[in-house]
Amino acid sequence: MYINEQLEEIRRSIREAEKRSGRPEGSVTLLAVSKTFPVSDIMQAYNDGQRLFGENRLQEAQLKVPAMPADCRWHIIGPLQRNKVRKALELGVELIEAVDSLKLAAAISRIAGEMGLVAAILLEVNVDGEASKHGFTPEQLCAEWDELSALPHLDIRGLMCIPAPTENPDDARPAFRRLRDLAEQLRARGPLPLPELSMGMSHDFAVAVEEGSTIVRVGSAIFGKRDYSGSAAGQTR
Repeated sequence: MYINEQLEEIRRSIREAEKRSGRPEGSVTLLAVSKTFPVSDIMQAYNDGQRLFGENRLQEAQLKVPAMPADCRWHIIGPLQRNKVRKALELGVELIEAVDSLKLAAAISRIAGEMGLVAAILLEVNVDGEASKHGFTPEQLCAEWDELSALPHLDIRGLMCIPAPTENPDDARPAFRRLRDLAEQLRARGPLPLPELSMGMSHDFAVAVEEGSTIVRVGSAIFGKRDYSGSAAGQTR
């Protein structure tokens, strides 16, 4: 399948999942995860109407953002080191999705304030308690919520998660529900509306939509198998 055909299939699947769960059409945003793929592939998606892209590594985003049309929107979806926050904000990313600690959130708030900005972020939650995963535990996030929500130069838009890998997409459903329930608990505490839930990837995005996701992060189902050798990043082959 070509990239445009894959995009249309994913969009159709999202619309069907919205309908199954009684949600309005268009309530879910498709983020095309372009990490490791060359600008030529990203342009194919752009030419088919895709405008929102996600990169894991800031260095790769720094190569691709200037090479793509100005109306593209970008999320940083991988771990971000505190010493790279300023560069991410200078790049003009729309959303930093994987803020995994109070220290990082505070650093983003401080640097955004120095730059005269309000930085939009999501808080990453380790919903399955995996030792190898980044993110707040639900208990930690609740304990630190008052301090997080008071940071002055942040727009905390919601939560994100990467559940433990599963062969059956339905097996990820409990993790998605845990994130949704946690967001509801935090909304009840105030003062933030937390409209976004970023959850669901290529193999389980339809289930995530059924469980309340507002952003699905889909890469390989659009662009194909990844080349992790590093040779593809930023190239325009």
